[in-house]
Order: sequence, then C-alpha cells, then structure tokens
Amino acid sequence: MTAAQADLQIDRPRVADGATLWRIAKDSKVLDVNSSYSYLLWCRDFAATSAVARDGHGVPVGFVTGYVRPDQPDTLLVWQVAVDEAYRGRRLAASMLDGLAARTLTECGTTTLETTISPDNTASQRLFTSFAERHGATLEREVLFDTDEFPDGPHEPEVLYRIGPLTDPARA
Repeated sequence: MTAAQADLQIDRPRVADGATLWRIAKDSKVLDVNSSYSYLLWCRDFAATSAVARDGHGVPVGFVTGYVRPDQPDTLLVWQVAVDEAYRGRRLAASMLDGLAARTLTECGTTTLETTISPDNTASQRLFTSFAERHGATLEREVLFDTDEFPDGPHEPEVLYRIGPLTDPARA
C-alpha cells in the first residue's frame, strides 16, 4: 500500500455498503449500472469474491465485484471495478484487484482471472494489462459478446481478458 492509500482499508463488502457501491458505479459514468437491489445482493452473496476500499471513517470509496465461475471453479470473473472520483489516481483499483486475487487464490483456489472490457475503456485495459504484468501471467483477449448480441440497443463488444496462471507469492 502506498502512502496515498495509508488511510484506506481494503476488505469484504457488507450489505450496508450496497447503496454506496451503486452510487459509485452510477457516478463513474463508465460502468453499466445495475439496479440498486443487485448491489445489495452482491454484497450479501458474493462478499467472499469481492472487495471494498474504505476511507478512515469506514465509508466505501471503491470496489471490485467478482464471482467464481460455477463451471470453472479455478476462475475468478471480475464483474465491475470502480473508484470514487475523489480517490482516483492513487492506484486504488490495482490494490483492490491484487488483494482480491490473492484472497481468492488462497481461499478458493482460483488461478485464473477473467473480465470483459469494451474497446473504448482504456483505463480498464491498462488496469488489467498491468495486473497481468505484475503477476507474470499470460493475458489472452477475445471477443466474448459481439455488438449484435446485445438486445437493448447499441453496445460495444465486450472483450474477454483471461489472465493466468496466477500463483501464490508465498509459495514462489
């Protein structure tokens, strides 16, 4: 953790965090915002595979939501990453992602991380490319969902980023 992050704590989300996570996602103006209800459920049902960054008062200022793929239990799918505007530029997204990957590797045995990124989201492209580099892991990309597969209007394709294998630094 850097000096700019010293006042922050990264841990698991709680149901009480759901409303703030929804607001952070909505305020990002980049993410596809889900219903507020879904963020409450996510904080309840997927807390073990998600992370939240809290300020010195315990208020969420960033999050990573993810789940272990049922058909590939060694794979953590990262659904969304967002940081409150006031906390951007501190490498908080990278710290949350690194911490979550380490936790799910230890607790769930995940050795691969997946996410999807639209072609115009250069910040996420940089985040996940640098994650792969930091972890010495291979990064593969392919279109997962093409534009014409989205039923609700124009949507850029979603490119699958598959990163792995991830290893436990303590065992290296």
